[in-house]
Amino acid sequence: MALIRRTPILLMVACCVAFAVFPCTQTALSQTPNATAQLKVTGAVSTPLTLTAEDLKKMPRTTLQVSNSHEKKSETYEGVLLEELLRRAGVPQGDQLRGKLMATCVTAEAEDGYKVVFAIAELDSGIANAEVLVADTVDGAPIDAKRGPFRLVVPHDKRPARWVRMLKSITVSAPKESN
Repeated sequence: MALIRRTPILLMVACCVAFAVFPCTQTALSQTPNATAQLKVTGAVSTPLTLTAEDLKKMPRTTLQVSNSHEKKSETYEGVLLEELLRRAGVPQGDQLRGKLMATCVTAEAEDGYKVVFAIAELDSGIANAEVLVADTVDGAPIDAKRGPFRLVVPHDKRPARWVRMLKSITVSAPKESN
C-alpha cells in the first residue's frame, strides 16, 4: 500500500530530474533545425546535391529587397540563386537549354508537403529575369523555424504564392522520351 502512494511522487521526481538534465526550451527547438537542416537537389540532374546552411554560406550570395504582401512589409533576403544550385547540380542552362529540354520542370517542396512548379526557362537568366532565391537570412538574421531555415523567394511573381517556406527539396523533372 505504501508503494502505491509513493509511485506518483517518484514519477513526479523522475520527471523533474529529466527536465533538469534534458532541458527542452523553445529556443533550443527553434535553433536545432538550422543546424541540421538539409536542402536536396535531385531528379534529372548529373550531380545530386545535399546542402546545409553552411554549404550555402560558401556559395555566391545574392541579396534581394522585396515587398512581401503576406507579411505586408518590405524584407531583405539573402541566399543563393536557384539558378546557381541547378548549375551546380548539372542542369542544362544557357545555350544548352533548347528543344525538348525546354519542357523540363523544377518542383520546390516544403517540409509540410506544399509544392510549387517552375518551367526551367523561368529559372534561366539567359531567358527570363531569374532572380529566384533560396534564402537563408531575412533582414540580416537566420530565417526562423516557422519559415525556414530555407525559403524560396520569387520576387517577380505578382503575389507570393510560389514562395516556399521550410524548403526541403528541389526536384528536376526532364521530359519523357516519346516513342
